[in-house]
Amino acid sequence: MFANYLIGLREGLEASLVVGILIAYVVKIGRRDVLSKLWVGVGIAVVVPLGLGALLTWGPYGLSFQAQEILGGTLSLVAVAFVTWMIFWMGKTARSMMSTLHSKLDSALVGAGWGVILLAMLSVGREGIETALFVWATVASVGGGWEPAVGALLGILTAAVLGFLLYRGMVKINLGTFFTWTGAFLILVAGGVLAYGIGDLQEAAVLPGAGVHAYDISGIIPSSSWYGTLLTGIVNFNPSPTWLQVFGWVAYVVIVSAFYLRQHRASATPVKRAPEETSPASTLSSTTAS
Repeated sequence: MFANYLIGLREGLEASLVVGILIAYVVKIGRRDVLSKLWVGVGIAVVVPLGLGALLTWGPYGLSFQAQEILGGTLSLVAVAFVTWMIFWMGKTARSMMSTLHSKLDSALVGAGWGVILLAMLSVGREGIETALFVWATVASVGGGWEPAVGALLGILTAAVLGFLLYRGMVKINLGTFFTWTGAFLILVAGGVLAYGIGDLQEAAVLPGAGVHAYDISGIIPSSSWYGTLLTGIVNFNPSPTWLQVFGWVAYVVIVSAFYLRQHRASATPVKRAPEETSPASTLSSTTAS
């Protein structure tokens, strides 16, 4: 549940920042007439991920066991690819997010401003689709249940509140630190989802090595115990993985962590820049205050 809460919080906060940036800029340049169009785009961006989540949850029913395993395993790998891209994308574009959105919004505001609907839908919808896919993958990897979905929903609601408070200038948080630590944690979560996806594909006979376990510590950490359940819910812990699952998990976590650390060190290098380019949070605060 905590892992999904964190996913919802991180993705929801990204979406909230995007919405806040768009609204602040529209208000600042005196185009309040397109605010309704902006909210229509946001509404569509919310509905589409919900539909995707419903399709992923109930769509596979009626398929054969092998087909379900292939579908589940493939979507788990896709979810890992999405969240990995999201982690690095945020680290790379955080400083330029404001100017990029402003530039796109200037183009969308031409004429009656109907392009604002598409801009808001694409900007916010991407976060929603990533969240829906990754939350579905983590829920599937722990055997279903309502707790993970509730955790994601609570995270999104928390993000919405924080986004509103940031927009109003009522609260300030260090977004750089927040996204750095949540990104590092999500690498571990994604590693667990990757291992689960590999297991699904092994059970479907798409990948070799099914039933060849690297170790079995279920006697030490039973999956049914409270601590086993906690580890499973947070990092998709598996007490008896196959060799291929272990190799996939280790390779993913080591390689992605190395690149992530390299990116973080590069972004931490002092760069002389204009005050308005410091961070999304500070720019948003200054924009709304003016």
